[in-house]
Amino acid sequence: MANSQVPVGADPKYQDIITSLDDDKTDMLAATSALQQQATDIRLDRVNWQSYLQSQMISQEDYKFIVAFDVPESAKREHLLKSDRLQCARTFLNLLGHVSKDKTLRYILVLIDDMLQEDRTRVEIFHEYANKTKESVWSPFLNLLNRQDTIITNMTARVIAKIACWSQTAMERSDLHYYLTWLKDQLTAQNNEFIQSVGRCLQMMLRIDEYRFAFISVDGISTLLSVLSGRVNFQVQYQLIFCIWVLTFNPLLAEKMNKFNVIPILADILSDSVKEKVTRIILAVFRNLIEKPEDAQVAKEHCIAMVQCKVLKQLNIFEQRKFDDEDVSADVEYLSEKLHASVQDLSSFDEYATEIKSGRLEWSPVHKSKFWRENAQRLNEKNYELLRILIHHLETSKDPLVLSVASFDIGEYVRHYPRGKHIIEQLGGKQLVMQLLAHEDPNVRYEALLAVQKLMVHNWEYLGRQLEKEQTGDSKPGAAPVSGKA
Repeated sequence: MANSQVPVGADPKYQDIITSLDDDKTDMLAATSALQQQATDIRLDRVNWQSYLQSQMISQEDYKFIVAFDVPESAKREHLLKSDRLQCARTFLNLLGHVSKDKTLRYILVLIDDMLQEDRTRVEIFHEYANKTKESVWSPFLNLLNRQDTIITNMTARVIAKIACWSQTAMERSDLHYYLTWLKDQLTAQNNEFIQSVGRCLQMMLRIDEYRFAFISVDGISTLLSVLSGRVNFQVQYQLIFCIWVLTFNPLLAEKMNKFNVIPILADILSDSVKEKVTRIILAVFRNLIEKPEDAQVAKEHCIAMVQCKVLKQLNIFEQRKFDDEDVSADVEYLSEKLHASVQDLSSFDEYATEIKSGRLEWSPVHKSKFWRENAQRLNEKNYELLRILIHHLETSKDPLVLSVASFDIGEYVRHYPRGKHIIEQLGGKQLVMQLLAHEDPNVRYEALLAVQKLMVHNWEYLGRQLEKEQTGDSKPGAAPVSGKA
């Protein structure tokens, strides 16, 4: 790090992350380029402080300080801040509270940001003043996040991140939630030209453990993954995956991570990515998802999920490549070893459970009748966890393949477990399967019909005729071929 100060709540185990983030000047500039360009232009458009004094919009005391401070020479600013620290905070906060002109507010925020960038310990100036006056250090800045001017709001967000991360005092809970919610919402804002700056703020904030849990509580992970599932440029991909990486250094969060479907989404990006920095950060996330969980079963499930998402195939490709970063090669070797070991230990039920949880159902071998004879009853484990997920897929998925396979599995469960019909009905699965009888896809209709047949054996004669019509294409004009997975 640039100084010896350790951020609030930082764990020595991942101090190397902080160093890598702080030292990566190229990424830092790329991450804030749009806002930094604006800041460069703002610095050139100096404010006429004399006019503010003459119109009595600022006090003589504030005028005297800001004129002395607003000079190009950093040595003069350093001397001023040493001699009058509290006046610095007082003047800046007064200006932010009383100046309404957007152009001037931009200039003030750039001055503050530059001041903190020159020396991180200066964040304590604002905390010292807040303690002395018994006022909130955050309110003056958080209020500015409501402004319409996006340069003002994003420059403010930058300043808040610095004060929150570089101080010895943590951001208070309600203020923290407000700020993190604002950042989260900016990630999904339409045509946000400053999304990389928002990503940079999150990269800083999520290095600190207590901020991570606050981010989880505002549904931050789901938002990160929602953005990553869409079309974003590689720099935004890198930044948001970096945020996930930092989160996974906490063992509890690493254990929960794939409940958000992290592995399938990152596996897709990994297979498409042409940027080494994106590849590197995804592999680092995958390694943490195996290394960091304290529960060995969770680490095993993560391995199986990676195998399920064809990560081994990518690793085989990477093993033939020469990477500039030695850490990438080390991660490839580590992951390849772990995933190959998990494949050897993999039971058919492990494979099935992973597939169901991933939501990526396909006609894999675990859907054959032998599997159901041996494992149908195991779907009752953990309060019918897998059955509930299967039924959830029936309710929410738009993919005909997923709906077909899920319908087939419901039917096989009923066929091989004596009380299956009653349980499926209790969980709401029967109604969902019956709704699929009218689905536009013929394969979905066919598998739903088979499942209904198994659910309603007392009416087989009628359903048998319907099935025969479906197979021969008589039930609807243009009926398509069936999947044949009965």
